[in-house]
Amino acid sequence: MHPTTPSKPLRAYGDRDGDGMVQLSFVLPLPPSARAREAAKRFAEMHGLDDPLVATMESAAEGFCFFVVYGRSRHAVDASTIDVPEVRTEALSRDDVEHRIKTRLGRRIVVVGACTGSDAHTVGIDAILNYKGYAGDKGLESYKGFEVHNLGAQVENDQLSARARALKADAVLVSQVITQRNCHKENGRALVELLELEGWRSEVILLFGGPRVDHQLALELGFDAGFGPGTKPGDVASYLVDRLCAPVTP
Repeated sequence: MHPTTPSKPLRAYGDRDGDGMVQLSFVLPLPPSARAREAAKRFAEMHGLDDPLVATMESAAEGFCFFVVYGRSRHAVDASTIDVPEVRTEALSRDDVEHRIKTRLGRRIVVVGACTGSDAHTVGIDAILNYKGYAGDKGLESYKGFEVHNLGAQVENDQLSARARALKADAVLVSQVITQRNCHKENGRALVELLELEGWRSEVILLFGGPRVDHQLALELGFDAGFGPGTKPGDVASYLVDRLCAPVTP
């Protein structure tokens, strides 16, 4: 258990601690009207909200209405009973990353990344690998200690495997934005199984990322770590350095 985890059951916090106030947004196939507003209130009540207030009622398209409803939830969660695997890595500065690679590894870390299968959305993999990076944090291409190969979108697993193996990759990063019918899970699991069949899974670090990815899912699929929304290039750099750059023994 994390040392700061509260021991009491937790309710949502709105105006004051434990008041249970939450916000629910949804679309109903009704045009804006008094009846639509009442339908939204009743819909919110069916989801367990007491005293629902329709704060927003806007036309979303012809015959459809978007609602934002505030209300009090009766539910609470006991965080002390939750045990979720997390990526626990010391956050390193850029200088620390470069220094450890140079002094402990003595060569560049080779990283190969791609969006696999039919996924054509490269925003995630680009944010981590490309020089520009994300949220003011420059990507792995900007580090002297990384050799980065971004294969782009719609890369089949066998192509990714062949390219990574030819480059003697230390790490393979897979980004999956498209998640319909859990295709991100299927693609990820298929890659792991392919590398195991080819006999080199243990030789590479596999990282999985995307809007519906977390560390627990990545581990379940056979990856070494998972990185979800909000991940910055420095988080990935720190993880790889922690895994690959062991302290030099005197």
